[in-house]
Amino acid sequence: MSDETLLRQIEDVLDEIRPNIQMDGGDVKFIRFDDGVVYVKLEGACVGCPAATQTLKFGIEESLKDQVSEVREVIAVDHE
Repeated sequence: MSDETLLRQIEDVLDEIRPNIQMDGGDVKFIRFDDGVVYVKLEGACVGCPAATQTLKFGIEESLKDQVSEVREVIAVDHE
């Protein structure tokens, strides 16, 4: 699979789950993909939210791992 196709798949999955995150006032921004790891930035109400780790691991990461076989982990970063 080409890098472009892989990145598009990651973006598509994030686009699918983004409305659920936005309903609670947050958002997720794709930063980069490197060696099986997707780096994202949590924004809005997600910043400082006690449930942000659960959203990251059990929402975002699980969805990406289920739909994009190359993804093995998702990590939140504070900067782009």
